[in-house]
Amino acid sequence: SPPLPPPRYKCLHQETGGPLAQTRLATAYISDSSVDDSFYITDLSSVVRLHSAWVSAMPRVTPFYAVKCAPMPAIVEVLAAVGCGFDCASAKEIDLVLGSGVAADRIIFAHPAKRPSDVRFAKERGVKKTTFDSLVELEKIHRWHPGADCVLRIRADDPEAGISFGIKYGASPDEYAVLVKKCRELGLNLVGVSFHVGSLARSGRAFYEAVKQARVAFDVAKAEGFAMNFLDIGGGFTGRFNSSGVVQSMVGDIPTCINEAIEEFFGEGGEFGDTQVVAEPGRYFAEASMHLVCHVHSVRNREDADGMPYCDYLISDGLYGSFNCVVYDGAKPRAWLVPSPSLPPLDSPLIRSTVFGPTCDSMDCVFKDVMLPQLRCGDWLLFPNFGAYTLAGATNFNGIMAAEPEIIYVNSNSSVDEEDSLILWACEMDKPPSAIVAE
Repeated sequence: SPPLPPPRYKCLHQETGGPLAQTRLATAYISDSSVDDSFYITDLSSVVRLHSAWVSAMPRVTPFYAVKCAPMPAIVEVLAAVGCGFDCASAKEIDLVLGSGVAADRIIFAHPAKRPSDVRFAKERGVKKTTFDSLVELEKIHRWHPGADCVLRIRADDPEAGISFGIKYGASPDEYAVLVKKCRELGLNLVGVSFHVGSLARSGRAFYEAVKQARVAFDVAKAEGFAMNFLDIGGGFTGRFNSSGVVQSMVGDIPTCINEAIEEFFGEGGEFGDTQVVAEPGRYFAEASMHLVCHVHSVRNREDADGMPYCDYLISDGLYGSFNCVVYDGAKPRAWLVPSPSLPPLDSPLIRSTVFGPTCDSMDCVFKDVMLPQLRCGDWLLFPNFGAYTLAGATNFNGIMAAEPEIIYVNSNSSVDEEDSLILWACEMDKPPSAIVAE
């Protein structure tokens, strides 16, 4: 059976952990407390279920959690307990993982252009495996961490990905030999190859071609005398449960293409059959495991030039907090309305509405021109599947402590809601005004 979340997080037990269950939990918590600020609900059992789905879909690929996505000690500890490795990008992330009891050999320092202080820290703490994609980076590694196990980061782009990294990181094929020879010249130990096809990857074929290209780099390194045994296929994976509890990204094109490519180019019994294959999923584990609940604390009703009503709301988090994902990650948040348990039921026509964040900046806008019933001060919005690149990038701008919300930890038996007749209003950017859902 999967390990339970660490006891110090005082997890609340739930039979189900779907959006409806989390909405009921939020309502109960609001009713039983005096809370009037944002809080997160984090289901640590979902993290375990996502790991199980990964292992079943791609048994040859060990996940190394990309800590940058959601550097939550609880998530790190749960993933450590189920056997995950960790992708760290800085000394602070390395320190977090090591502080959770993880051995240094379960970490890859997967930043291809590291600050010297971070390189020195990695050496001091015994983290050997690290990536590079330039001559300058090799010089830094040689100077400050000469005993490192070096991993060549190559460029491999999914043209359908939400965010591409190729413009910033990754060696092109004509650079492989130059970089490999530099490793030999400096006496560095080259052990493997890594790539990242892009965040929110959509093409299984892109992964196939990237693994194929990695094999080319392996052959170049072998010709120079290096014993290659490590392949990192990067991140880009999403992780959401469908209504049957199946992780949508772990069926279909992407895992199938990855498995086929590994078998073809790094198959067991072949020339590089003993290669350790890892990936760097971050969003995959964090996205569906965390839900943000925001308080409606200000309401302003007006009429437009045609005499039609419209309403502005301010909520307790915004673009300077967890909604930085709208700016940096292209996120389009979806909200479930959670009426205040101390107010009458919501019962009004839909009104054109704009939802702002809490800061003094007018650009701090979460939703613009969506159709909502008339909300009141004290109502709430629940943003499901909101753990990826959200709280990790939050700030306390204006002295509003959006980077330090309360977190309620949950241990659920299932990621699927039971059949329920509860009807919830929902709003979502770029959806028609009648966007109302019944689950």
